[in-house]
Amino acid sequence: MSEQWQYQLRVYLPDELVDTARTNLDSPALAPLSVILGKHHATMMSQFDAFAGYVAEAERHGIEAYPLYAWTKATIEDPAKRAKHLKSFALHVNGREIYSRDEADALETDLQPLVGGNLIERLSKHDTNPANNPQPPEQYRQRKIT
Repeated sequence: MSEQWQYQLRVYLPDELVDTARTNLDSPALAPLSVILGKHHATMMSQFDAFAGYVAEAERHGIEAYPLYAWTKATIEDPAKRAKHLKSFALHVNGREIYSRDEADALETDLQPLVGGNLIERLSKHDTNPANNPQPPEQYRQRKIT
């Protein structure tokens, strides 16, 4: 049944590489990671930057059309959560945020030797199964008006 799910890998970088990864992916400090990403036609984006982009888009177009706006805004404004999400980078394959298990597994296999060194602290794989993903806390759930 897991074939129905799509996947996303995330890498967690040390504090000293976060700003470099957000602004200069061509930096020599990131070269081993960049080579692997290139092989898999992958890019990476800071989770914080993705969240901030979502909030900015919602504010430009009207927050009522963005059901996760309040929760996402609260997340990026919380200092501890901000620090956590700055270190986390979602890997996109061929421009897609989620991709097949085979694509995720191949990328994960190639990245694994870098984990635990001075480039990648941790690597995680996430699937689209709602049971495995956090749901908005009650105070951020939209209520339908009837």
